[in-house]
Amino acid sequence: MNLFLKLKKASLSWLLVFVTAASVANPADSLCLWYNAPSKNWNEALPVGNGSLGAMIFGRYDTERIQLNEKTFWSHDDDVLDQPNAYKHLKKVRQLLFEGKYKEAEELAQEKIMTPRLPSGTNAYQTLGDLFIRFPEKTVSNYRRSLNLNNAVSQVSYSINKTPFSEEIFCSAPDQVLVIRMKTEGKELLNAFVELNRTQTHPQISVEGQGILMKERAGRKKGVTAWTYLKAVPLNGGKIIPAQNGLEIKQAKECLIVLASASNFRNLIKDPEQEAKKRVRNAISKGFTQLKKAHTQDYSRYFSRVKLNLGCAPDYYFPTNQRLEAYKKGHPDKGLIELLYHYGRYLMISSARSNTLPANLQGIWADGLSPAWNSDYHININLQMNYWLAEPANLPEIHQSLFSFLDFLRERGRKTARSTYNARGFMGNHATDVWGQSAPVGKNVWGLWPMGGAWLCRHLWEHYEFTQDEKFLKEQAYPIMKEAALFCYDYLVKHPKTGEYVAGPSTSPENSFIAPDGSTASICMGIAMDQQIITDLFENCIKASETLGTDKKFRRQLKQRKAQMAPARIGKDGRVMEWPQEFEEKEKGHRHMSHLYALYPGEQFTWQKTPEFMKASKKVIEQRLKHGGGHTGWSRAWMINFFARLREGNTAKEHVDMLLKKSTLPNLFDNHPPFQIDGNFGFTAGVTEMLVQSHAGEIVLLPALPNDWKDGSVRGIRARGAFEIDMSWKNGKIAALRIKSLKGKHCRISFNKQTYEFSTQAGESYTLAHIKTLQSL
Repeated sequence: MNLFLKLKKASLSWLLVFVTAASVANPADSLCLWYNAPSKNWNEALPVGNGSLGAMIFGRYDTERIQLNEKTFWSHDDDVLDQPNAYKHLKKVRQLLFEGKYKEAEELAQEKIMTPRLPSGTNAYQTLGDLFIRFPEKTVSNYRRSLNLNNAVSQVSYSINKTPFSEEIFCSAPDQVLVIRMKTEGKELLNAFVELNRTQTHPQISVEGQGILMKERAGRKKGVTAWTYLKAVPLNGGKIIPAQNGLEIKQAKECLIVLASASNFRNLIKDPEQEAKKRVRNAISKGFTQLKKAHTQDYSRYFSRVKLNLGCAPDYYFPTNQRLEAYKKGHPDKGLIELLYHYGRYLMISSARSNTLPANLQGIWADGLSPAWNSDYHININLQMNYWLAEPANLPEIHQSLFSFLDFLRERGRKTARSTYNARGFMGNHATDVWGQSAPVGKNVWGLWPMGGAWLCRHLWEHYEFTQDEKFLKEQAYPIMKEAALFCYDYLVKHPKTGEYVAGPSTSPENSFIAPDGSTASICMGIAMDQQIITDLFENCIKASETLGTDKKFRRQLKQRKAQMAPARIGKDGRVMEWPQEFEEKEKGHRHMSHLYALYPGEQFTWQKTPEFMKASKKVIEQRLKHGGGHTGWSRAWMINFFARLREGNTAKEHVDMLLKKSTLPNLFDNHPPFQIDGNFGFTAGVTEMLVQSHAGEIVLLPALPNDWKDGSVRGIRARGAFEIDMSWKNGKIAALRIKSLKGKHCRISFNKQTYEFSTQAGESYTLAHIKTLQSL
């Protein structure tokens, strides 16, 4: 039989046959976080957002607090500048490292290359302020607050003297506003006082009729200034009475509050104050019903693409915090895993859109003036992990927020490449911000690591791999990838003893080792992660230039240099080596697993081509875990992805359990500690990787399925080659399958211990029955 047989499009009748493993679809509440008490603190509040504007809803019935964020609201109290003439000392640092004089190299690099770290909070992502709604003292019953992931609407409801009260809140992307509708349905009328404030500072606040305007600047000097405008409108009787610093709602049956914020960030908005007022005015003219409809339609076009069922029992009728506590005590709850999986997708949609800044360390939600690590962009894993889910979990458009930011980083990255590293192209050090900071900052152990830009370029290639969009590859991805490759090409130098090309000086992110003289060192030449990232970037640039038919000379140069680079190596103890020599780790249970980049998210280590490195990678992980590794939320999420690639489903599931038990807050935010959103996103990526993989030249279904998930289904997962997959499984075997070809690429797919290859046509779908008519390989 012809292996490239053109298959028929999947019929509607087959779609009707495709059922979940549980046979009965879960009700809407299965994807709902809900609680039977108001939040006591920020880690219990519920997040809503539209990619630009974010809010944390406390659900309190005495004084409701809604903490606000606007994504561009950053302080800018000082500039981080490159160390003058740093490049002049680079050769000497390298010489000392090659000679094994690590202490001297550390001291010289720290003095002459590193830029002093600014005080915490200097250039930080800050809270916009708070919206308070103060209610009269009352006794309530039947309390419930919730966040529905299906429509991105939060609700608070309770009864006052048997009169139902409800508060419905969402953050609309189409209208760029936060919408609150309060309503009573009985004798008790609505009375409340509404105010905007930023209690940590002294913003300018003015009451204008039925509106409140708050103007505030982030930080002390050059920070962003934002104008936040709120208006309250009674919808069914009652009055809005202006008062000092706020608005009084009197005797209303229903009230609509609409809030918008705009800033002078990069002068993108000509008149931010008028823009905020315009957004509010336009939204109110549409009315609550139309606002909610537009919001729901916009959000659902992203969220509804993926469905997941792990054959769970319906535990959704218990409050989410109680389910989480029960899980910690050993009560199985597959539905909670499903909820956390979709929560990651919800948080991505809510904290980033194609035309916004990317999700930062806390997505879009951060309280205070000095959040942990400034809630910035750490690019030695954290920002990358934020976007691991974007392609496989079917949110490719949102990936654009990262690509635009990467393009922006090039300007400063070019300057640092020249002034600090004497190299062409651009680079990014371990952390950056909305001002494009690129200098090596702070201590060598975390700051002397210029591979951030090169790592981010993997996301450009991944987007092409998943979409097969050659226009994107040509116009956006390849120019950035090439420029990062130029830096890496120049940063590589020939080792005087081995003749191999190695990168450096550099650190294995945030880790250190014991040098031969017994001192603690962090930098050397030929760090495993750097070599892997550069190899990965060179390979992807070579493939991109071949696809586009361009840059033959540069392609040859990359191929030649790649062949000359020091390869990954396995030590005498059977582990992948983190440093070029078998140094002892200073911290044996370190949270970073940098030298396993080639396992995940890279693809140099695979069972198909390098089984010896897969085994050596497992030994690395076992050693780290033995000494307490994986203890942070994001590190635990990385473990899920590692074991998915190792095809050890039961072990991956153990880390799913550990993340829920040890690193998940009551509102299901990931706990580093404190809250960091990368663990949420990494969790969703990891569960997806357990179900579908496509990095090694073929699509593999259920590569790391744990015994506990023997029956289930998933819809809408994306695979490289521009394929979309719906499947269900029974007793660990594929029972129903539909694979849609989006670009007509050749398909190689493995499942149920069989491998099939066939040609496809764009827009056509292929079912299990059709694929089984082919001869397996």
